[in-house]
Amino acid sequence: MGADRAKRGRRRPVRATAYVGIGAVLLAGCASMPDSGDMRDVESTPRQDAQVRVFALPPAEDAQPLEIVQGFLEALTSDDPNYETARKYLTGGALKTWDPGTSTTVLVEAPTPFTKVTGSEPDSTSYRYELTGEKVARVDGQHAYTPASGEYEETVHLTKVKDTEQWRIDKLPQGVMLGRSDFERNYKSINKYYFTSAAQSGEAGRVADPVYVRSQVDPVTQIVRDLLNGPTRWLNWVARTSFPSGTALRKGTAQLTPDEQNKLVVPLNAKADRVSASRCQEMAAQLLFTLQDYMPNGIDEVELQGSTGAQLCAFREDETDTDAANRPGKGIEYEYFIDGEHRLVRLSAGESTPTPVPGDLGEGVKQLRSAAVSRDQERAAGVSADGSELYVAPLTSGGAIGEPVLRSAGATAKDRLTTPSWDGRGDLWVADRDPKKPRLLVLADGKGEPLEVRTTGLDGRIEAVRVAADGVRAALIVEKDGKRSLFIGRVERDADADGTTVSIVDPRSVTPDLEDVSAMSWAGDSRLVVVGREPGGVQQTRYVQVDGSTLPGPAPSALTGVEEIAASEDESQPLVAHSADGIVRLAPGEQWQTVVKEGSAPVYPG
Repeated sequence: MGADRAKRGRRRPVRATAYVGIGAVLLAGCASMPDSGDMRDVESTPRQDAQVRVFALPPAEDAQPLEIVQGFLEALTSDDPNYETARKYLTGGALKTWDPGTSTTVLVEAPTPFTKVTGSEPDSTSYRYELTGEKVARVDGQHAYTPASGEYEETVHLTKVKDTEQWRIDKLPQGVMLGRSDFERNYKSINKYYFTSAAQSGEAGRVADPVYVRSQVDPVTQIVRDLLNGPTRWLNWVARTSFPSGTALRKGTAQLTPDEQNKLVVPLNAKADRVSASRCQEMAAQLLFTLQDYMPNGIDEVELQGSTGAQLCAFREDETDTDAANRPGKGIEYEYFIDGEHRLVRLSAGESTPTPVPGDLGEGVKQLRSAAVSRDQERAAGVSADGSELYVAPLTSGGAIGEPVLRSAGATAKDRLTTPSWDGRGDLWVADRDPKKPRLLVLADGKGEPLEVRTTGLDGRIEAVRVAADGVRAALIVEKDGKRSLFIGRVERDADADGTTVSIVDPRSVTPDLEDVSAMSWAGDSRLVVVGREPGGVQQTRYVQVDGSTLPGPAPSALTGVEEIAASEDESQPLVAHSADGIVRLAPGEQWQTVVKEGSAPVYPG
């Protein structure tokens, strides 16, 4: 066993693949590495541009068992639409049972095969190899991503096919397994768009449901099929689709492609034939928003056709007279923060000098340490300087602050109220960190009796809460044993004769590699900006998806001593942070710039 494990560090044979690009075709492959000549490093995943596709080569004649296993693993990283080449490495029986769509297991590096010896050497007609690696994530059959950890260990079995005397795989794990670099090359994260159910958000708002699709295998058709299949399991409890149950692409539909006017025609089956005009508009809007997330400049209009080919409806990007077209973060005029005099002030994108907000919160009637501005920018909530009281006041001239809507009995400032957050319904959220009675609270419409939120599955004290514009997802920093972690929870509301119950359900860790998350903010429909530290590391700022994945692309430039950070769901707006340099701002494509030396608690509406 020890000798076999030692082989795991050896370089694998060069990938047998075809790289197809513009104006050239390169075929590369060999059965084994040469035993002479200069040593050169070979990347397991070639760097490629967006117009390069990768195809694996079928098994060579008389390929040995290890070459069959390695060739199969390489074929899983190719752009074959239905893994046709990978299937050539299997026996007829394995072909019938293997389902690559079951899941995708992402490993730190490509899985390493080694011979598994169990008391005696393998005989001459069968071999068994163990595939090992370190798990990073799992993408399930609905294409939803979930971080994972621990060792990956699965077994493949090979047999010599009697008719051909060729080695083939006859037993293997379900799904696909590949290294992180191959996953990042082959897959792309896409937001599917649905509507929040009325019971959860008060009115139909849009909610993003991120999934991963194979980026080089007819992605437009994949995305449409995924959208028609409905929300993923985690989101399904609080989201709805306007497509009738059973709606699918019309039989015989091959590949969907936009025309020269950036219009996409989507033919549907009979399930969609009898929808109303307003519902059809919602269906088309779902498709348009989803496809624009994949190709922002490539889709201007979606036309839906029924089972006979007749037009059901069409929806254009500029049709903003429907709730379905309203995007979170649009119409934001100001950034807000607490200035050196503990007042709530605001700053527009073109200004360099902040001004106090209208009303008592801007006039310093009560000294503040944090605040939250409603999404319509008509009201704000402020936490007193010692953290013990929460006030709500209108952002109008003469807007009175009134009595506090909530008080905390925590003994010290750090054991009292967190920065509040407004959701898309107009409800106000805040956590009370009193060790004797830690609670997450929500105030309907920012007033009245606070309702304690049930927090099933959260172990620790809530240090920060930010609720998404959709009102059905909450980001929470939770502290336990000195470690602060970031979770995304599903917000569920249930009403009965006894009143309304609000719960945070099925929380998921989205930064498992960070041991200390100090600040976060929503930074898009399914993205957050997070400030934290890896074990033994320095503070860093990064973007993460709500599913725990990290998108390719640059992180925000480094910044020293970040205590708080704010981002808008409109990704074109700058980041704002409270750092060792004061209140600083990072506009797209620029470097951090200091706004004021004294200030804290920056926020955007929400």
